Amino acid sequence: MWRLRKKDKIKNPFIIRQGEDEYGHLKDGYRLDWTEQVFLPASSDKATVGQNFNFNYLPKIIFVLALFMAIILARVAWLQIIKGDYYYNLAEGNRIRIARIEANRGIIYDSSNRPLVRNVANFLLYFVPADLPENEQEKRSIIERLSQILGTLSPADIENILTAVKPKSLESYQPLFVTDNIEYNKAMLLYLESDKMPGVYLSNKTKREYNLSSLSLSHILGYTSKINQTELDKYGSEYLPIDYIGKTGIENFWENELKGQSGKKQIEVDALGKEKKIINQLAGADGHNLVLSIDIDLQKKLEETITNALKKSKLNKACAIALDPNNGEILALVSLPSYNNNLFARGITNDEYQALVSHPDQPLFNRCTSGEYPSGSTIKPVLAAAALEEGIINENTSFISTGGLRIGEWFFPDWKVGGHGVTNVRKAIAESVNTFFYYIGGGYGDFVGLGIDRMVRYEKIFGLGKQTGIDIIGEAKGFLPTKDWKETIKGERWYVGDTYHAAIGQGDITVTPLQVANYTAVFANGGLLYRPHFIRQVLSSDDKIIRQVDHKPIKSNVVSSENIKIVREGMRQTVTFGSARSLASAPVAVAGKTGTAQWSSNKPNHAWFTGFAPYDKPQIVITILIEQGGEGSSVAVPIAREVLEWYFSNKVPLIKGD
Repeated sequence: MWRLRKKDKIKNPFIIRQGEDEYGHLKDGYRLDWTEQVFLPASSDKATVGQNFNFNYLPKIIFVLALFMAIILARVAWLQIIKGDYYYNLAEGNRIRIARIEANRGIIYDSSNRPLVRNVANFLLYFVPADLPENEQEKRSIIERLSQILGTLSPADIENILTAVKPKSLESYQPLFVTDNIEYNKAMLLYLESDKMPGVYLSNKTKREYNLSSLSLSHILGYTSKINQTELDKYGSEYLPIDYIGKTGIENFWENELKGQSGKKQIEVDALGKEKKIINQLAGADGHNLVLSIDIDLQKKLEETITNALKKSKLNKACAIALDPNNGEILALVSLPSYNNNLFARGITNDEYQALVSHPDQPLFNRCTSGEYPSGSTIKPVLAAAALEEGIINENTSFISTGGLRIGEWFFPDWKVGGHGVTNVRKAIAESVNTFFYYIGGGYGDFVGLGIDRMVRYEKIFGLGKQTGIDIIGEAKGFLPTKDWKETIKGERWYVGDTYHAAIGQGDITVTPLQVANYTAVFANGGLLYRPHFIRQVLSSDDKIIRQVDHKPIKSNVVSSENIKIVREGMRQTVTFGSARSLASAPVAVAGKTGTAQWSSNKPNHAWFTGFAPYDKPQIVITILIEQGGEGSSVAVPIAREVLEWYFSNKVPLIKGD
């Protein structure tokens, strides 16, 4: 049916048309065009909700809605409660970050305060992976541009670096090392362009440059290089993946003093991760400076003298140590051949590294502290002191040397054909008489010697068979053979011949040149055993003294002063009429002991000399080892003579000897 709907303000909007009069007017007085026609369904066409909706589905719909709501709430709880801190840190990382203010590494001086190292600029490129573009094309464009500028890394090399970090992880906010030692011009170009490269950063760190007036200083100073993953895992939050750390030598052992304490600053970054504003900062502290006991002039002289001797003898390998017997300070330490530690500090190439590690003479090897050699006759003063201390002999006890001892089918010779005749302890040391030490070591006939157990006990008292504790890493212990060791390891019984060999420094016994120098100092200073060391003082970054290194002996009265005196007299006679007579021309009185150590049946022996000077008031101990040098008296002693003549003529006031 049709109805009228009100469109304008009219009196009665719902009037049904009745018809028109003869003039065309509505009979009820209203115009039809004031309304519009709307069709409404008749009541018979209406339907109710109840007729179209099945209320049986309502519980299921409510369950589904509740399930969805529970999932949403659980997800919100996961994000806000369980992972809240994680995502908060991620969000804050896009706005506020903690940056480190790097401390300057400490300087190392020689004993006269001459710098042996300095810090120089080192431009380093790194990524913060979280800041890199997510768009692969943009990221690829940045990588290609970096490769183009650097010229040393291909795009594939850079992409491989990025694979080490998972995207969107917390590690992705840590700096990721790309390369260092970038040339200045390239660094400036990177600096300008990196401002528009999200995630790319250029840092002006420092690297070490070593003053190697003596190349052998490399073994002492060591070097710094980029930290590796093993070191990162070990030291935790103290370092970042782009940091440098001491790897060897003083740089490694004294790392905590040298590295200093980094500062921190809270910065606000933009959408590209670039610093825009410093909010707060905490200053750090530069590393401590170190004063070594090394005398660079003596170091240079010792190296030059040994180098010339090696060239003359057509040899390549040697080492020497000079130390102060009154406090254990190392005055010089030379291991040859050596290497240039600046190669490692500036970033060694693979070819350079392979040339060093594959070199047959092992230039990276510190022979003074890590080399283990048969001691030869240099150990005889220790055995003499042990026999005197145990009452096996006294200063007047004598044996007749006729050229050696025979035990059954075995013959143990003297070095001198026909022997040395009647020999007491002083003469045995001076002329290095093997027969005397066979007696006091293993005994002979009715005479009872020390035996291997007491020999080893005294050798340990003098610091053998263990590290001395010097302040660089890599020190070897040497080796003292025992009955149990031979039976367990070799499956053989111990014979008296083994004791004889050990008594003259042969067989399985090994020592380091540093150990020999250190026990020589015991005879020089009257019975005190010190820990040898390089560091004399620790200074602040502005060279104010923080502390002196402790010079207290680690052991006093190693043996009685009377027995020390007897051995010293024998070492003095080594120079006056024994195997080191050429040292008699030195400007001061020298005492010492030569050694010739057999180590191979078909190669020359090692040549040893160890001694001290001046005899009455010792100021220096010098120990020299020439690998495959032959006789210690003919190869090692001349080196000691030249160095001591120079030292007492140029470095200290001339002290007259006896």
